[in-house]
Amino acid sequence: MRATRLLAAAALLAALLAVSAAAAAKLDLDELDDSEVLEALLAVDDEEEAAPGAGGGGGGGAEAVRRTQSMVLVLDNDNAARAVQDHPELLLLGYAPWCERSAKLMPRFAEAAAALRAMGSAVAFAKLDGERFPKAASAVGVNGFPSVLLFVNGTEHAYTGLHTKDAIVTWVRKKTGTPVIRIESKDSAEELLKKGQTFALGLFKNYEGADHEEFVKAATAENEVQFVETNDRNVAKILFPGIASEEQFLGLVKSEPEKFEKFDGAFEEKEILQFVELNKFPLITAFTDLNSAKVYSSPIKLQVFTFAEAYDFEDLESIVQKVARGFKTKIMFIYVDTAEENLAKPFLTLYGLEGDKPTVTAFDTSKGTKYLLEADINAKNLKEFSLSLLDGTLPPYFRSEPVPQEKGLVEKVVGRTFDSSVLQSPHNVLLEAHAPWCVDCEAISKNIEKLAKHFSGLDNLKFARIDASVNEHPKLQVNNYPTLLLYPAEDKTNPIKLSKKLSLKDMARFIKEKLQISDVEIKEKLQISDVEIKEKLQTPEVETVAAADNVKDEL
Repeated sequence: MRATRLLAAAALLAALLAVSAAAAAKLDLDELDDSEVLEALLAVDDEEEAAPGAGGGGGGGAEAVRRTQSMVLVLDNDNAARAVQDHPELLLLGYAPWCERSAKLMPRFAEAAAALRAMGSAVAFAKLDGERFPKAASAVGVNGFPSVLLFVNGTEHAYTGLHTKDAIVTWVRKKTGTPVIRIESKDSAEELLKKGQTFALGLFKNYEGADHEEFVKAATAENEVQFVETNDRNVAKILFPGIASEEQFLGLVKSEPEKFEKFDGAFEEKEILQFVELNKFPLITAFTDLNSAKVYSSPIKLQVFTFAEAYDFEDLESIVQKVARGFKTKIMFIYVDTAEENLAKPFLTLYGLEGDKPTVTAFDTSKGTKYLLEADINAKNLKEFSLSLLDGTLPPYFRSEPVPQEKGLVEKVVGRTFDSSVLQSPHNVLLEAHAPWCVDCEAISKNIEKLAKHFSGLDNLKFARIDASVNEHPKLQVNNYPTLLLYPAEDKTNPIKLSKKLSLKDMARFIKEKLQISDVEIKEKLQISDVEIKEKLQTPEVETVAAADNVKDEL
């Protein structure tokens, strides 16, 4: 077990050190100290466990451990709480060696830490293997993996933003007292643009007044987007060329084709925050496990997803961008690479799709409804699809198996035939909703087939079955399997739920009472005797009628 962890850790370290080396060169950091910071942040703790007690390894290894531990605190059950108390500002990464998301976040966290160090930040850096030291993890608030926590004078701030270097750096600087960066020269402006990050730009003549105060309030409240300000129009024009003669200006600068967004609202904290929140995503957001939470929580509740492999999306990207441009701040357009099965499959399963060809779907996250573009993917169809989504006329999509060609004694119902077979049928309908993997469904299905034979020939009663795991309908709500629903002919809007615990004879009695069917009627229709009826249902000649009314109608 330990050998497996060491091998996995070594592989992880090798991959991440390659990333960190490139990042360090890019940041032009001091070669010795900052590369050691990156390496110490990325290193796994198995080596650290052995190092303190190693004997005969020479003083160089021990010295390296001491040096890196002086820059990056390695927390454990003994020192975690004390580290939080002793450091006014402490940035902590809580991780587990086996966690894939931890592995993806580690290099971004290390780059952020190195960038903060290069800026002269006083923040101390720490890491904690929460699996190895669960007591310490609990003490400092690491409740899952990965966790990024910032402690300012002992107060915990949990990071919930994008797992990118710039987003983490921005968040830390805001939380440690730098909500707005002031840009005072053209060189500084050009240097900022080189970073390729999203930022909000404010132009204020004297950095004072009510509007500027609202700008700073918004900067403090917004945790992900960096706010910058200047009082020099020429500097501002380098950052946002579209500035005209305004004395005061606010805009958003992004690193994508739709690079500039101008703010036209009132200078109030709430409006500024709303402007940033609605515009900070690109025209097309590439969906990843690192930004998934931000996509789900976006204030833009209408979302159009394109599922395709990367080479297919190259042909579609310009089409999606063109359409997305007309729905900015109203519909979020998202691309999911179907090669990333862990990202694409959960979505596609909701539609019963395999993802073997490019597909466009949509969600209204405020209602929980889903939609599917069933026409070809082109600019005209995608625009009409998006317009219908926006104005609320797009019909929701419900999964359905193919329409069955034959009808048996127990009729097979699918999503597309639910209306005609159940809701619009002139018959009373007893519907069994089942799923192939349901343990209890087989016994219930056998009872339904026996009941169908018993009541066969009655003109006003039909038995039906639907696999609710692959068929959907807005009027069919199934929370567990099997579910038995009796739809009376006179009122299909209020189906009666039967308890699946009823015996076969109790089910028959329940149906007869609810539909007012007599044994005489059954005998006349089927031309059988009382003895045959009793044998079919295995009931005694005289028995008390069950209190069917006590069966709770749960719908």
